[in-house]
Parts: sequence; structure tokens; C-alpha cells
Amino acid sequence: MALEISDELLGIFMPILVYWIYSWMYVILESFEKYKLHSKKEEEEKNLVSRMTVIKGVLLQQTFQAFVNFLLFKVIGGNDAWADSAGKPSSFLVIVRQFVVAMLVLDTYQYFTHRYMHHNKFLYRNFHSYHHRLVVPYAFGALYSHQVDGFLFDTMGGALSVFLSGMSLQTSTFFLCFATIKAIDDHCGILIPGNPFHIFFWNNTAFHDVHHQLHGTKYNYSQPFFVMWDRIMGTYMPYSLEKREEGGFEARPVKESKDD
Repeated sequence: MALEISDELLGIFMPILVYWIYSWMYVILESFEKYKLHSKKEEEEKNLVSRMTVIKGVLLQQTFQAFVNFLLFKVIGGNDAWADSAGKPSSFLVIVRQFVVAMLVLDTYQYFTHRYMHHNKFLYRNFHSYHHRLVVPYAFGALYSHQVDGFLFDTMGGALSVFLSGMSLQTSTFFLCFATIKAIDDHCGILIPGNPFHIFFWNNTAFHDVHHQLHGTKYNYSQPFFVMWDRIMGTYMPYSLEKREEGGFEARPVKESKDD
């Protein structure tokens, strides 16, 4: 007898599984120093938490998010429109439209939430500063954060993007996995040639690396897909990629940006 897994369980656990598989692919690639934005020495000197602490923190965050998502699925499980969508396959064009809408919603929500987390001293000190203990980001640190920060930023952002785009449960699972992969890529700190995320998105690991540095914490808030809100709101910090003498690259600001 075949083991059946419900769409709800897939929606909860597939992004978690994808997170660890994709991020550990980048851990393997860390041996290619010539493509990295930071050296191992920089990571050890600048980061305020160990990798083991980050792993434990991410697992705690994912456990909390899985519980919240389980409750959300229970609440919306009685919604007739959501239930009916499970058995109605969407056309390719409808799915593309839903993905675009969800990407725009997620970017809008995360930009303004992220920016407010930095400008509100209480929220930054007590919650968002956990994520910035990683001055030198790496792939599996993408979701390292305080549970309150993770709930407001990731869980709520994902839920809003799915609901407002009108996705079915199955489509939302693919979208959340895609968003998870993109978040990991933005934190990986490795510029592998031919990476499609670096080719098609200006919002990439170099762009987000600037935000994690001390000179960039008030800039480049956009996540995870586009940079439009930074450009519109005047918080975009341009940069150039410079080769380091010891190997690898550095994302260096090309000019000073004005404070808000």
C-alpha cells in the first residue's frame, strides 16, 4: 500500500527540505575561494555566532514556522475556495501570473517590514539584530533570526503573497520553495559563474552582502527578488565587484548614498 502524503504536509515540510539540500550544496562550493565574497578568516573574525549556533537557531525557527503553518492550514482548510482549488489544476499562464503577483507582494511586504525593523530601535535591538550577527552571510544562515523576526518577516510575508496571488496549495508549495532557494542564494556569498539568479536578478548575493556590512545596514533592504523599492525609496546603495588580492571578490560601494 502506497504511502500518501497530504498537500498540507508537503506545503509545510518541502521548503524545509529544500532549504537544507540547497544550502549544503553551497557549503560544498565554499572550497572555491576564488568565487567567494569573504574569506574564512573574515567569517571567523566578524561573525558573532558560530555555525553550530546558526544551525540550531534555524532549526528552531523552522520548527516554529512549521507549527504556525500547520495552524494556518487548519484555519483555511474550511475555506471552500481554497479546498476546491486543490482539485482544479491551473493553466501555465495563470500560474505565471500568480508567481509574478506573489513575487511583487512578497518584495513589497519584506522591503517595508525590513526597513522598519532597522529604523525601530526596539525591534532591531531585540529581534532583527539576531540576523545581523552574521556580518559575513553564508547559505544556511539565510533563515537565522529571532522567532518574532522570522514570524513577522518570513512567515507573514509568505502567507500574504500566497493568499493575495490566489495560488492553490500545490502552487504555493512550489512558490515557497522557489522563494526559499532565492533567499539562500542571496546569503550564499559565492559568485559562481553562470548562476541564473545572478544573471536575471539585480537583487543577488552581492547586493545583499552590502546590506550585511556595517556601511550598508541602512541600504539595500529589498528582498528577495527585485530592487525596485530601494530605488523608489532612495535606499539603493550601488556597488562594484572588485577582485581581492588574496582571491575572491569584494562588493564595494561605488559612491556614498544619502541618508533618509
